[in-house]
Amino acid sequence: MRVLVIFAHPVPGSFNAAIHETVLACLRRNGHEIRDTDLYAEEFQPALSRAEREAYHSPGENLTPAIARYVDDLQWAEALVFCFPTWWFGMPAIVKGYLDRVWVPGVAFHMPGPDGGGLKPGLRNIRKLALVTTYGAPWWLVHWVGGAARNVILRGLTGLMAPGLKTLYLAHHRMDFSTPESRARFLAKVVRKFGGF
Repeated sequence: MRVLVIFAHPVPGSFNAAIHETVLACLRRNGHEIRDTDLYAEEFQPALSRAEREAYHSPGENLTPAIARYVDDLQWAEALVFCFPTWWFGMPAIVKGYLDRVWVPGVAFHMPGPDGGGLKPGLRNIRKLALVTTYGAPWWLVHWVGGAARNVILRGLTGLMAPGLKTLYLAHHRMDFSTPESRARFLAKVVRKFGGF
């Protein structure tokens, strides 16, 4: 399967980097074809420019050279894996910027026609979607406040992909109090879950 991995963490030695490497190792071991995007390492610019916003609703015109490779990766993929920390109950700004700039009309979705209706999916090529994340907060607080990143990725984006989309969600809570043992257990869980991805 062709798998696109979107990773975001600014610190190469972070636990999220270890999660990312574990995900990649599992995918390689299972024989998947991988395209790996490290948004921080690539210095992806998250801010939507004025020109991009003005062209946003004009498919074709909204495909600037700066996002062409990212669009190609999305259209190539059969599976998509997001790997990033959850900060302040949301995704890192660089991931939100990636969605703002790359998931544009004509790529991720198609706007309703003159007769109305809803958005039409543009990424029916994607049949599997995963989010692997970490939280500083305990699970009950995330549940109480609401996991905005989880909702965007696993609810908001799913309607843009193939019918019957399979999803996977893995989260390590209480990172602020994590131990070598809790981190090892989580990485082992990642290995188990991605063994059948």
